[in-house]
Amino acid sequence: MFIGREREMDALNRLYASGRFEFVVLYGRRRVGKTALITRFIEDKPAVYFTGIESSAKQNLENLSQSIMEYTGGVEGAMFSSFQAALESVFRLSEKKRVVLAIDEYPYVARASKSLASVLQRLIDAYKEKSRLMLILCGSSMSYMEDHVLAYKAPLYGRQTAQIKLQPFAFEEARRYFSRFSAEEQAIAYGIVGGTPQYLLQVDNGQSIEENVKRLLLNPASPMYEEPVNLLKQEVREPALYTAIVTAIAGGASRMSEISGKVGEDTNTCSAYIKNLVALGIVRKETPYGEKASKKSIYSIADNMFRFWYRFVPENASLIERGAAEIAYRRIEPNLSDYMGKVFEEICKQYLWKLLLDGKSPVMFTSLGRWWGSDPVRKRQAEIDIMGEQDKTTALFAECKWTREKIDQSVLETLVERSGLFPYKNRHYFLFAKSGFTKGCSEAAKVLGNVELLRYADMYPPCT
Repeated sequence: MFIGREREMDALNRLYASGRFEFVVLYGRRRVGKTALITRFIEDKPAVYFTGIESSAKQNLENLSQSIMEYTGGVEGAMFSSFQAALESVFRLSEKKRVVLAIDEYPYVARASKSLASVLQRLIDAYKEKSRLMLILCGSSMSYMEDHVLAYKAPLYGRQTAQIKLQPFAFEEARRYFSRFSAEEQAIAYGIVGGTPQYLLQVDNGQSIEENVKRLLLNPASPMYEEPVNLLKQEVREPALYTAIVTAIAGGASRMSEISGKVGEDTNTCSAYIKNLVALGIVRKETPYGEKASKKSIYSIADNMFRFWYRFVPENASLIERGAAEIAYRRIEPNLSDYMGKVFEEICKQYLWKLLLDGKSPVMFTSLGRWWGSDPVRKRQAEIDIMGEQDKTTALFAECKWTREKIDQSVLETLVERSGLFPYKNRHYFLFAKSGFTKGCSEAAKVLGNVELLRYADMYPPCT
């Protein structure tokens, strides 16, 4: 099942339609759907598709040769003498007609053949003016793609005509995998598996959320049961320390000093590892909206599947290993509503971006974020779930509540009160609720006039 990726597909098709030499660097985390995107893109186009493997240069050259022979109708089993000869044959083909050459898992091939990048550099420079080739280099090792393909010192630097960093789906796209779920179930499913296509495909629409959780994440035989640990092993050199850091953050440690204390390493060491986790899209670094002070930075798990897994699976591992998924789920279930609070904030943030892009936002903000800090008047800490600034005079403020109770007037009053900590003359308020609003809250919003009350089921009705 191929869902979404309309923007990326449009970008690739525009590049293909140019008719001239194009060089696309496509990269992103494992399981994010890079191969599926390439396969869909080339299905109706003349293309040589080759996937690198973690093996010798000779084996990769044999496989590339076979891919070229399959496209040209050459002798089966024939092998080019070198990567330069193989690649140059495709460049020459492209002088006469439009051809796509897609090299998937490029880092595997480039690591085995140290001169490959330089070979590609020379061929691009020699043929780019007369070639109609569309070259796609794809890789899951984001650090390798950024350091050895896109970086200034890399042989291929500056030669790409486009680069696409493929991200997990936002909720709007991810929920299309859950067409048979209720609106609430769609949000919970997204909160559990996130927006990575490979994980979304594992969810069974015909089963309940409980059945899916027990089958996928509380089952030692499931491929997803050890997925976060296995992914870290594939992406980093010291998975044990990375696992300890992610576990600490998932357990509530948000500041560098807290993480360092739980892990047992100094802050400089933890900082370097966390930087890599942020680059992988697993951890998110935040500072209070509008501030740049690093001392106030906090860290959270950005990927929902990682967050759910590290929050609930390790502490229930003994039960899970003994086949007691039912008991493990009963321990998890009471915490789901609280767990969904941060997920709902992200969903609401995505909704505000959608309003802006659709031209329906009352505030033309340029960024959104969470704010926390001191309230000097009341001498206490305060927090605002979402805020966004249009200019020095106009901003929006939002509160998000994933609770069974309806939001009452006090929540709106608190949001208005906290917005007074900022000097904006024009303020617009959003209240997002899972279960709706009390009569008092609705009447107070009408009196203010600059408030929008949004119930989750109205924001995202069930999709078909």
